[in-house]
Amino acid sequence: MIPMVNLKAQYVEIKDEVERGLAETIENCSFILGPNVAAFERETAEYLGVKHAIGVASGTDALHLALIAEGIGAGDEVITSAFTFIATAEAIKYVGAIPVFVDIDPKTFNICPDAIAAAITPNTRAIMPVHLFGQPADMARIVELCEQHNLKLIEDCCQSFGASINGKQTGSLGHASGYSFFPSKNLGAFGDGGLVVTNSDATAETIKQLRNHGSKVRYYHDIIGYNSRLDEMQAVILRAKLKRIDQYNTTRRHVAHLYSELMADLPLTTPHEDGVGIHVYHQYTLLSDRRDDIMTALQAKQIGCAVYYPVPLHQQNVFKEECAGIVLPVTEAVAATCFSLPICPFLTDEQIREIVGVIRGVLVALEPVQNLQ
Repeated sequence: MIPMVNLKAQYVEIKDEVERGLAETIENCSFILGPNVAAFERETAEYLGVKHAIGVASGTDALHLALIAEGIGAGDEVITSAFTFIATAEAIKYVGAIPVFVDIDPKTFNICPDAIAAAITPNTRAIMPVHLFGQPADMARIVELCEQHNLKLIEDCCQSFGASINGKQTGSLGHASGYSFFPSKNLGAFGDGGLVVTNSDATAETIKQLRNHGSKVRYYHDIIGYNSRLDEMQAVILRAKLKRIDQYNTTRRHVAHLYSELMADLPLTTPHEDGVGIHVYHQYTLLSDRRDDIMTALQAKQIGCAVYYPVPLHQQNVFKEECAGIVLPVTEAVAATCFSLPICPFLTDEQIREIVGVIRGVLVALEPVQNLQ
């Protein structure tokens, strides 16, 4: 069996460090906003090149609290991608704002800047680009649009920890940005967790209040807040993985590039890198008109595969009424043919060749597998 992500192999590598840290936390009984959360916040801020990093309970909360802190509220329009996980749009709806879904670039699957420009109205208050699958969005143009129209820029970095653009980390270019530490992410916890980053002192202070019941001083509450704190034990795990994140991402890129090299002659579309941003391959996603046949063959061999995302957000039942009549041709075409292959730092070249061999067997039935060697 080849899983989508081999979390067990990763655990074995960091087991001693993690278990030692967890034992110390239990011994010290420092469970809520303890020293590991504080240290992790300092370490991630330094790594990402931002002034502030604030741990929260999930990536969804990170986006939600970032929007609140930047003053986005009822009736405000927030332009975002329809080709992403629903948490992006959920966060917008939580604050009473209106998600305005626009189409994507057919090569990167990220939000299209031309589509953003066409969707800006007097009610637009923010743009929320998603660095999908670990590929940085076209931030130069998006930043320009935000500056031109005086819009807030909230980056959804839930899939892009460690990705960069011209040497700057995703998340460092917006007014506030949200990260997810769901276990399968490039930097993943052993449960839920998230992070808000910002260069604004005021935004950072607001996020700290919001995550802790609206309180700066215990039992004194200035605003209505939430219970959204990064768990101390998760911080122990994340600190161990943060030390290795560049190694993990480099290995993910090797896996992705080998996949693409071995499938270069096949009638399918492999991921595109634009040469500006450093793609960290949270997912290795490709397109094929024979997606279902390929996935059936992979599953028969107990090889992981998945579709991210089969139903774009503007076609989800929850948005059915407000998105009636919206057609996003690129998004819809990509959703109909996309699928993702296993990718993680512990996938071997032999496993990659095995996976490609199955795909080749579907697409080019007479092609001998030994040609891959």
